[in-house]
Amino acid sequence: MSSELTSQKALFKAVYKLMRSLVRILLRNGVPYGAFTDIAKRAYVDVAMKEFGVPGKKQTNSRVATITGLSRKEIQRVISLNLSGDQEKDMVVRYNRAARVVYGWVHDRTYAGQDGDSAILPFEGDTPSFSSLVRTYSGDVPPRAILDELLQVGVAQRLDNGNIKLLERAYIPTKGEAEKLVLLGRDVAGLISTMDKNIHGVHDILYFQRKVFYDNLSEEAAVEFHEFLLNKGQPLLEEFDQWMAQRDRDVNPDAGGSGRKAVGVGLYYFEEELQQDPPESSS
Repeated sequence: MSSELTSQKALFKAVYKLMRSLVRILLRNGVPYGAFTDIAKRAYVDVAMKEFGVPGKKQTNSRVATITGLSRKEIQRVISLNLSGDQEKDMVVRYNRAARVVYGWVHDRTYAGQDGDSAILPFEGDTPSFSSLVRTYSGDVPPRAILDELLQVGVAQRLDNGNIKLLERAYIPTKGEAEKLVLLGRDVAGLISTMDKNIHGVHDILYFQRKVFYDNLSEEAAVEFHEFLLNKGQPLLEEFDQWMAQRDRDVNPDAGGSGRKAVGVGLYYFEEELQQDPPESSS
């Protein structure tokens, strides 16, 4: 068997495994196969249009049809589908703005209490207040909009006296189904893009990609490791967060530099149930 066929077989197997996880989410959210095919066709057309053109020539529907296997009529139909509406864009903006507010609340000493932790803030008033925090770290977005977002996803709590308490040290939605699904698209896409770079990239520009995995841990060890990860992983991510925030020109306008890059790193825990090997019989 040629190396090309071997690679294609490995790719199909990998895509099938990836698709099983994705289909589970689609079915859980009531998305039928027909709707998924339209999304897949649109992705094929978008990528072919933007990334697989002939250098020096304008990309055409005919060439896209050739490399995707779709008819020109079908290409025109899926192009007209509205799959990236304002709602998702608004969610991404809210995500970025809210994340910066949480960063300031955690790291800016102006918004720390006497114990050094994030202070409980009044909504209005002079610095430190929640409104001044939002003005400092989120620009012209109304403080009420940021508060609603943080309350919705379970990162903050409004106390009986009206003050605002931070519940999480990072913007990780614990409620808000739509917000979690937006993160699905952003985070998984980032991982796949990194793997694509490392499969096809030049050796000296490979992206960092590492994993630790063992397949014979007990249930008790899995629970223990998850707790270990929470204790070790969160401070590490906060260190990364602080380093990047100091160089992000939205948070720090004096950071300077040329161009514009979106840069991130993620840690995630996973586990799956494996069948236990039968005990060996004694002779």
